[in-house]
Amino acid sequence: MFAKVRSLGLIGMDAYPIEAEVDISRGLPRFDIVGLPDVSVSESKNRVRSAIRNSGFKFEDMRITVNLAPADMRKEGPIYDLPISVAMLIATGQISCDTKDSAFVGELSLDGEVRKINGVLPMVICARDCGIKEVYVPSENSPEASVVDGVKVYPVNNIAQLADHLMKRKLIEPCKAYELHSEEDAFLPDFSDVKGQYHVKRALEIAAAGGHNTLMIGPPGSGKSMLAKRIPSILPDMTFEESLETTKIYSIAGAIPKGVSLITKRPFRSPHHTVSTAGLSGGGRIPHPGELSLSHNGVLFLDELPEFSRASMETMRQPVEDGVITISRVSGTLTYPCETMLVCAMNPCPCGYFGHPTKKCTCPPGAPAKYLSKVSGPLLDRLDIHIEVPQVEFSRLSADEKGESSADIKKRVDRARKIQQKRFKGTNIKCNAKMTPSMTREYCRIGEKEKAFLERSFEKLGLSARAYDKILRVARTIADLDESEKIELSHLTEAVQYRSLDRKFWK
Repeated sequence: MFAKVRSLGLIGMDAYPIEAEVDISRGLPRFDIVGLPDVSVSESKNRVRSAIRNSGFKFEDMRITVNLAPADMRKEGPIYDLPISVAMLIATGQISCDTKDSAFVGELSLDGEVRKINGVLPMVICARDCGIKEVYVPSENSPEASVVDGVKVYPVNNIAQLADHLMKRKLIEPCKAYELHSEEDAFLPDFSDVKGQYHVKRALEIAAAGGHNTLMIGPPGSGKSMLAKRIPSILPDMTFEESLETTKIYSIAGAIPKGVSLITKRPFRSPHHTVSTAGLSGGGRIPHPGELSLSHNGVLFLDELPEFSRASMETMRQPVEDGVITISRVSGTLTYPCETMLVCAMNPCPCGYFGHPTKKCTCPPGAPAKYLSKVSGPLLDRLDIHIEVPQVEFSRLSADEKGESSADIKKRVDRARKIQQKRFKGTNIKCNAKMTPSMTREYCRIGEKEKAFLERSFEKLGLSARAYDKILRVARTIADLDESEKIELSHLTEAVQYRSLDRKFWK
C-alpha cells in the first residue's frame, strides 16, 4: 500500500516543496522515516501513531516506511506530522480523496489536535508559486496564511475534522481573504509628551526622514529612552510589500502575535544589553532570525550601548551597513534581511555626568575614557547622527505646554520620504541613508562655498572618509525636509553639527 501527499519545507526565508511518501507492507513491525530528518522529524512516528489511534482510526503494526523527498535536503521541525498522517490514512484505505492539488503542514499532539508551527507565511507563498490550490494549516496559523492571494487556506483543528473534510462528510470553511485596513496609533507613545529637548526632536525627525542611524548621549534621566520609543510614531507607514516581508521574518521566528494576519506597524526592538551575539545576529543549528532581522523595516534600539559586549557591538557593523546578515553554520549558510534604523543611547561615563555643565563626575580618573572606549571608532563612524541629550530644566518639566505631536512631525517626514521615493524610483534604495557612493555623488552635489566649509570642518574635526558620505546624506535629508533641490550651506552646517559630538567625548 502506497500513498503520497504534498507538503512544504523551510530554509531561512525560502520555502520549498516536499513530498511525503508512505509505503506500508507486511513484515516485522517497523516505522522508519528517511529523507535526512532531524530528531524532531524522526520523533514524528510516535506523535503520528498516537494521534491516529486517539482520533478513532486504526494503526496496524506493519512495516512502514516514510520518505520525505527530496531526500538530499535536511528536514527540520514537527511540521511534517500532518502530511505523514494523511498519507498513512490514505495508504491504509481509511480515507479516500484526491490530494494532488493540496499541501499539508502542521504539528500533531498525541490526541490528534493540530498545533501551531513557525514559517507558515513563506510556505503558503511557495505553495501558490508551485501551483498548489489548497493548503491545510493549523487553525492558529490561518490568519497569517490568509494574506496570500491565489490559494485556498483551510484551518485545521484536528485529524478527525480534516478526515471528514477530505471525505466530504463535513466541509471546513476556507479562510476569508485578508483585507488591508489602517490601524489606529492610539497606543503609540507620542512626541507631545516630551518636554523641551527641541534640538533632539529635530535630530530624530531628520533621522526618521532619511532612515539615518543615530546615537544619543547624555546623563541619566534626560529622556533618551523616552525619545527613542517615540520614533516609530513618526516613521512612514509600511507598504504592503514591507509588511509582507516583515511578517515572513516574524512567521519564521514564531513571533507573530496571536490572531494577527499581517504586521502593519514598523517593529521596535529593544534587546537587553546582556543579549548574545547569536541573539542579535540570529543563530541555531539551522539559523533563525535574530534581533537585527526582527527589526527589519523598523527600529533597533540599543540602550546603554557600552554595556553590550564588544563582540555583540562589532557583529552589527557590516549588517547595519549592508542591510542583510549572512549566518554560516555546518548545516548551511542563510541570509536574512535587516534594513533597520539603528538607534543607540548611552551615558558619557559610568556615573553619567562626565562633561556635565553643573554636576561633577564622580568616576575615578580614567574611568570615563575606559567607558567610552567600549564603543569602537568603526561602529561610531557608522552612526550618521550624534546628538547630545542634556537634562531638562525644571521650568520646562513643570510647564503645562504640550510639545509638537507625532502626527505633525510625521507629515513632514512623509513629505521628505515621498521626495526620496521619486528620486530612487526603479532602484531598491528606499531612503537617503542607504544611498550608494555613486548615488551620493549624483544627488548630494554642493557648491564651492559649501565645499570650502566642509573642507575646514574635516580639518578641524579630523573626520573619516565614511563620515564625509554620511554628512552629505544627512544634509540631503535636511534639504528634503525643506523641500529644497539644492543642498544649501545651512543644511550642511546642521549636518556637520550632528557629527561633531564624538570629538567632544572621544578626544
